[in-house]
Amino acid sequence: MRPFALAVLLVLSAAAPLPAGDLPAEWAYKPVRRPVVPAVLSTEYPAPNPIDRFILARLHQAGRAYSAPADKRTLLRRVTFDLTGLPPTPAEADAFVKDESADAYEKVVDRLLASPAFGERQALWWLDLVRYAESDGFKADDPRPDAWRYRDYVIRSFNADKPYDRFLKEQLAGDELSPGDPDALVATGFLRHYPDEYNAVNLEQRRQEILNDIADTTAAAFLGITLGCAKCHDHKTDPLTQADYYRFQAFFAGYWPTDVAVGKADPAADAKRAAWEQRTAATRAELAKLEEPYRRKESVRQRGRFSDEYAGILDIPEAKRTPLERQLGAMVFKQVDSRSANVSGGMKPDERERWRALTAELAELGKDKPADPPRAMAMTDLGPDCPPTRLLKRGQWNKPGEELVPGYLSAIDDRDAECKPTATTSGRRAALAEWIASPKNPLTARAVVNRLWQGHFGRGIVASASDLGVTGDRPTHPELLDWLASELVEKKWSLNHVHRLIVTSAAYQQQSGAETDDGLFGHYPRRRLDGEALRDAMLAAAGLLNPKAGGPSIFPELPAELKAANWKPSADPAERNRRSVYVAVRRNLRYPLFGLFDSPDRNETCARRFVTTTAPQALTLLNDGIVLGYAKALAVRAAKEDAADPAGRAFLLALGRPPSTEETARLAAFLERHTGKPADALADLCHALLNLNEFLCVD
Repeated sequence: MRPFALAVLLVLSAAAPLPAGDLPAEWAYKPVRRPVVPAVLSTEYPAPNPIDRFILARLHQAGRAYSAPADKRTLLRRVTFDLTGLPPTPAEADAFVKDESADAYEKVVDRLLASPAFGERQALWWLDLVRYAESDGFKADDPRPDAWRYRDYVIRSFNADKPYDRFLKEQLAGDELSPGDPDALVATGFLRHYPDEYNAVNLEQRRQEILNDIADTTAAAFLGITLGCAKCHDHKTDPLTQADYYRFQAFFAGYWPTDVAVGKADPAADAKRAAWEQRTAATRAELAKLEEPYRRKESVRQRGRFSDEYAGILDIPEAKRTPLERQLGAMVFKQVDSRSANVSGGMKPDERERWRALTAELAELGKDKPADPPRAMAMTDLGPDCPPTRLLKRGQWNKPGEELVPGYLSAIDDRDAECKPTATTSGRRAALAEWIASPKNPLTARAVVNRLWQGHFGRGIVASASDLGVTGDRPTHPELLDWLASELVEKKWSLNHVHRLIVTSAAYQQQSGAETDDGLFGHYPRRRLDGEALRDAMLAAAGLLNPKAGGPSIFPELPAELKAANWKPSADPAERNRRSVYVAVRRNLRYPLFGLFDSPDRNETCARRFVTTTAPQALTLLNDGIVLGYAKALAVRAAKEDAADPAGRAFLLALGRPPSTEETARLAAFLERHTGKPADALADLCHALLNLNEFLCVD
């Protein structure tokens, strides 16, 4: 471990950092200029990380220095949770404590960055940001069974250290830029995560709400700005006009949701599927004929919910519809189509009897049916032509003004976009993707390095991570922010490079402090675990954590008092104990522990989770049957691994360090005072350990 306390500092005045108060109000829209790294010299730390040079210079101006370095066990627990969302194992802690090599910590960092758990943890903040969910939201909250493929795409991308510019381009226009790449098609699922009130009847309003959501989320997540504030009028503080808003939205005007086949071709499965379809053709034909008049009646009934203007679109041949009619017609058809409805209730008794027989026969035959090819939620365009985009007066969908073409933000680049249509797409999203991911865009790199800093310190260099604008928080270290942004681009958009710079800095390796953070990063901020990390930590301590990666989402058991028809616990108990990133995300039913510990509902982008302290949090950890189950499992594991001292082993498994002499005595006294069976006493002790602040927080 290198010493970080600074006995002597010398800051060259020529390289003094720029005070945040001297920044122009619209600083975020100005080009990124790579600043000169301050020349900070220390007798105890002669070659500090560039990050430390910037922070130490500011601390020196304030007459302060870094706090003392954190001890090795504390530092290991901190960086392991930060990078993987899991606690270090006792073996990992012992190995690090015993490793006295100069690069012991750097080796740990490299191991964690290479761990599959890294992507699983880093995906969480990104999924918050892009409002990822596996249900529609609104009243119906219908499931999205294939949405999980986007989540796995994000995890794979972070684990592969995919260049961030490519990561963004794939999500905005993977179908246009890499049409033959299934991963790039899955990536466009980003554009499908809007909440969807699919059964709305005012379709033009609903279409506009979808476009608003896509534009607002793209600007907030990728650029870190509140473009949505210019929806009804010019932005009150930022250099964003209302025309900017709708020109930006025009890139998405031709949106066309689609489900695409993914995975490799399987001729054998295709042949089996064709054989099954031939074998069941007669049964399916008879069933369809029996249902047809009743389905037609149901469709007519559903069609009556719409105005003649909307319903009449279905009578226009597809080839003759305008682009807008195609979008609206698809929305009508989704509600009018009755193929998924059970229409047997209106049948005559003899028809219903025959219907039941045919349905049973088809169900029996269905046991031999090969699984359908895997599919993913994706987004593409209607085609080369898009519906017109108009500036909406006061943002009202039914008060269109002048027509606008796709264009960039005028404060940065006032050009109209040069879109290159293909046979199947408009080329608009590809043009936007190239502009957003350009090294010349002043917002993109700044926004993401600020988010990475926030992930490690609990707050960003700009605390308002999705509002780099005039009314957002000012950067505490503006030159450091620009240096990190330029470093990201220079290192080919490698996020891992920035992660490594941050966690190997002296600033990150300081002792934690409980005092109010003044934004100078003169100590490490103590942080509570979020709900996902808390659940994973309890599973890990109990020896129950299933490391299986990827695939359809899981449904852990719910608290006994909560009943939910749309939440059926996974049949395999081991599946329920997989990592929290794989827990199903239902907009109208967050997993209770996650919601309790401040996870967002994913109805809109979330840049930073607020941390609350409430009585229900403590009561849940004390009384919830699931938490008690984890405590019992921890007790069983501890007794099995160390029969001579199960309490000490439980302490080590839960907190990552052996108990002190005083703590050992208190553990023994607790067990002696307990009036129940020894196994129950140990379980209660483990329950207490899982409720300690030391378990719930990271120093």
